[in-house]
Parts: sequence; structure tokens; C-alpha cells
Amino acid sequence: MAELFRQGAGRLCLDFTRTLRHRGTDHAVEELPDGPSLSAWVAQCGPVAAAPHVVPAALVRDAQHLRESVFTLLVLARAGRPLSDAAEDTRERVNQAAARPVPTPSLDERGDLRWHADDPVIATLALVARDTLDLVGSPAAGRLRECADPACNALFLDASRPGSRRWCSMETCGNRAKKQRLRTV
Repeated sequence: MAELFRQGAGRLCLDFTRTLRHRGTDHAVEELPDGPSLSAWVAQCGPVAAAPHVVPAALVRDAQHLRESVFTLLVLARAGRPLSDAAEDTRERVNQAAARPVPTPSLDERGDLRWHADDPVIATLALVARDTLDLVGSPAAGRLRECADPACNALFLDASRPGSRRWCSMETCGNRAKKQRLRTV
């Protein structure tokens, strides 16, 4: 399967927030507009091997609202602000999603790890919510960064030793900045 969605932000919850590409710009792109796209994100980014292709529109809307609540909490944590600054429904949306069942691991007869969930979409969104709660409640929140590319604005976890990473991805945003710099020299 070809990868449709950007990954590599350092945490599942951060990759999930990247499904609203070019956030905060006039050309923001919703990458989860419908059930098939949400199902494709779960299949690509979640641990369960397959996700259903039929996802109700209400669940897509819930996933989009969860993504924005996750983003809000991450921005507050990045700024060192108390999470109580978020609206109660924002925190509650993430808490409720985190309370849902998550995929369960098991070993098959060959010793390979397999994941199962009765509803892979809801279970993967529960993982996203739990990952959010874990990240915002940990010292790693101090390593949250926003991509220096003004057309990107994606959040990522800076795992570099000096903590000075500027780009969400050197392959895309970093290279674009280098090319732009070379053109102006």
C-alpha cells in the first residue's frame, strides 16, 4: 500500500494532527474528509492490519473534532500553559476517546505479533487519545516543536540531542527551505 499520510512526527498523536495539512493557512487541506480516508489513515498508521472501508460520517466528524482537541492540548503543553486553559469539552473529548477499548496484541503460531480490535477505527482513535494524554503529561512535551516552514506549521517531537531541530521533515520542509535559500544567494 502506498503511503498517503505523513508520518514521522515522533508520536502517533502528532501524526494524527498532521491530517489537517497547512493548518492555519488559507490553503489548509482536510485529509480526513470521509470514511474511506479515515479508514486508510487507520490502516496506514494504526497497529491493526485492516480497517473497515465503511466508516459512518458521524465517526469521521468525531475524529476531526478529536484531532482538533488533541492539537489544542498539544499547543498548550508546548507553550507550557496549564491544560485547564483548554475548554472543558476539549479535555473531555480526549478523555472519552482514551477510555475506549484499544487494539489488543497477540502472538500467532509463528511468533509474529498481531493486533486485533472489534472496531479498528475507534480503537486506533483511543490510542491517539492515550498517546496525547501521555505526551502532554510528560517532560517530552517540552520537546514539542512547530515546523519552521510557514506553509507547514506541523507539530513534531524534537528527539535531536541538542533539541534544535527546525523542520518536521528534512526531506520536505527542510529541503524546500534549503532550495529557497540557494535561489536567493
